[in-house]
Amino acid sequence: MPTTTFSVSGMTCEHCVRAVKQEVGEISGVTQVDVELGTPSTVTVQSTEPVSQQDLVAAIDEAGYEVV
Repeated sequence: MPTTTFSVSGMTCEHCVRAVKQEVGEISGVTQVDVELGTPSTVTVQSTEPVSQQDLVAAIDEAGYEVV
């Protein structure tokens, strides 16, 4: 299973976690989204097939956060 991890700025609470999980989870092939709050905050995505990094970054952006 392909796994991708991003550092993301702006996430500070459980609402942030839910928003990112919802947006990224809608991408075809994504099976799991793990969000860790901290310095830096990270988003780890597992999928059944390779997923475009551009699509993942766009989904995180749509949720209101920035990949750094």
